Formats: sequence, C-alpha cells, structure tokens
Amino acid sequence: MGCVLAEITLLDNNIIVYKFAQDLHFFVTGGENENELILSSVLQGFFDAVALLLRNNVEKMEALENLDLIFLCLDEMVDQGVVLETDPNVIAGKVAMQSTEASGSLSEQTLTQAIATAREHLTRSLLT
Repeated sequence: MGCVLAEITLLDNNIIVYKFAQDLHFFVTGGENENELILSSVLQGFFDAVALLLRNNVEKMEALENLDLIFLCLDEMVDQGVVLETDPNVIAGKVAMQSTEASGSLSEQTLTQAIATAREHLTRSLLT
C-alpha cells in the first residue's frame, strides 16, 4: 500500500510511531522499553489494512463513514495490549468477513459489490 515511512519520536518516556496520510494522522505508542520496529510494524499493518478496507481512499470523510471497520481493524490486531496480527491482508479479510456477516450474506450484496470484493481478494492474494 502506502510507501510513506513512519516517523519515530520519544515523548515523556513513551515511544510514538506515527505517519500522516492526507488529512489523517495515525499513531501507535508504547513504553520506552518497547521495540520501535514492532510498533512500526503494527502501525504499518493497521494503515495498510485500513487502506485496503477503504479501497485506498484514506481520507477523513471516508474514514468517518467507515469508522466501524477501522475499529474492527484495531480489535483484530491488538487484544489487551498484546499484538495478535500485523498482516494487513489477514486483518482486512477478517474485518470484511465480520462486516459481511453483520450486514447480511454475500447473496444480499449487489453483483457489482460481489465482483469488486472478489477482485480485491484476488489482487491481495497475488501480491502476497
């Protein structure tokens, strides 16, 4: 997805890894003893999963309209401070499945949405 590198800073004994995308700011924080590479990996995985779910339209209005998906990304990645997953394809896939189950079955989606979903899954599988 985005090739924008994350910035790292130390503030009040906390490591902060962050990146900006258009009008959104993404932050991951950890204690001063945390590994910056792990925090950066979490940030990149989160950002890329959000970009997949928002179809690379990572901007404020799109994020607000899909805030439920973004929260589900966080839920799939971290549980009580423990990192469970950083692969954006896995995260986006789980979120998409939960979203589809919550809104109805795949047969209830329009044909265009189903084709777009299939194309996106195929693209992701070819890129990994």
